[in-house]
Amino acid sequence: MSEGTTDAAEPLAGGGHTDSVADAADAAAAVEATGAFVAHRNLLFTVAYEMLGSAADAEDVLQETWLRWTGVDLDAVRDRRAYLVRITTRQALSRLRTLRRRKESYVGPWLPEPLLTAPDVAEDVELADSVSMAMLLVLETLAPTERAVFVLREVFDLEYDEIAQAVDKSPAAVRQIAHRARAHVAARRPRGVVSPAETRDALKAFQRAVETGDLQRLLDLLAPDVVFLGDGGGAVQAAPAPIVGADKVAPLAAGLSRFAAASLQPAQVNGYPALILRLNGEVDTVMAVRIDDGLITGLYAVRNPAKLSHMERETTLRR
Repeated sequence: MSEGTTDAAEPLAGGGHTDSVADAADAAAAVEATGAFVAHRNLLFTVAYEMLGSAADAEDVLQETWLRWTGVDLDAVRDRRAYLVRITTRQALSRLRTLRRRKESYVGPWLPEPLLTAPDVAEDVELADSVSMAMLLVLETLAPTERAVFVLREVFDLEYDEIAQAVDKSPAAVRQIAHRARAHVAARRPRGVVSPAETRDALKAFQRAVETGDLQRLLDLLAPDVVFLGDGGGAVQAAPAPIVGADKVAPLAAGLSRFAAASLQPAQVNGYPALILRLNGEVDTVMAVRIDDGLITGLYAVRNPAKLSHMERETTLRR
């Protein structure tokens, strides 16, 4: 009887050992997958954010990317960075199409979600330019696939073959899309390269003019065809439509000084100098600018409270 019991127990012992080895291997694979994801997380967030203009949606895309990444056989992945970017791009493309429908019912002008960025973002001129409020608004004018191709090629320098896999197109088609997207962006982006120092100087002058209510100084700083966009999202008061012309925008800007509890503070937003308007110490408005030929041609005021959550802590962006 004891002999039979021993015989029956032997396979069970062997199975338990096999299970423990498999569990250890699964745990090691999970640790390896987590390490790879964490190593590239800031890059993946930047890809998603540049495609969507929304930090909240970019975070959701990263969650979806992580869920899919955990089911991947790492041994079959040759280039983990490229594979993760591919998953992120596909998820962002799907989210971008949903966002486009959502924006159709958005109350008033839609602006990208501003990010408080670290100084090192400004040091990478190409990265700073690609996440600037002005550029993100230009990217909004591209079709979803064009935007993905442009971002992956021009900002992250991916090869056409890699991009083709991410957007489910042939390399030849991707080349054509990239050419078309570059021409589209070139026709709409700021006319010259503007350094952060130039932007900072313009904002300092703008801030002084606003704080003193100097209408003439504001008229001198603003381009005749300057465009003001205010994003309240229907949650707070904001201009319901774009305001065009220095004669209309200057009085609006000068009016900011009428709030006794208001303070304008410089900050680094989306890689460039910007201004934060605080009321009673709370972030009320984030104001970014576009500069062409030394004059302010665009004023972008984000007031929607749902878009201001990333203004209390720095966001790390990477290429």
